[in-house]
Amino acid sequence: MAGTVFITQENPKVDTLSARDWGHLDPLTSPFDQVHLNPGRIVSQLRRKLRHYGDEDWLLALGDPAIIGIAFAIASESNSGRVNLLKWDKREKTYYPVQITIRGGIGEFET
Repeated sequence: MAGTVFITQENPKVDTLSARDWGHLDPLTSPFDQVHLNPGRIVSQLRRKLRHYGDEDWLLALGDPAIIGIAFAIASESNSGRVNLLKWDKREKTYYPVQITIRGGIGEFET
């Protein structure tokens, strides 16, 4: 069963459709959200949306670096220190999976 690709901050100018190969796309915040205006609301929103984040899910880091950091921290907390990231390669024009285990280092996918 495919998981969910959580897009940290939606951006209508960026085409993220190819990330659907990794799961259902679900933006965590809107293009207009700004952490410095209401950090409590952003943290609460991300906690709610990432409360069931698991090994089948992915973060697609897009947008405000503060929102990306908060999302990573919450995803890690929700999944025993494990976070899956999709990293965009400009040259190859594709996403690469990166598994990070905060308590043990960076993992590699078997191919």
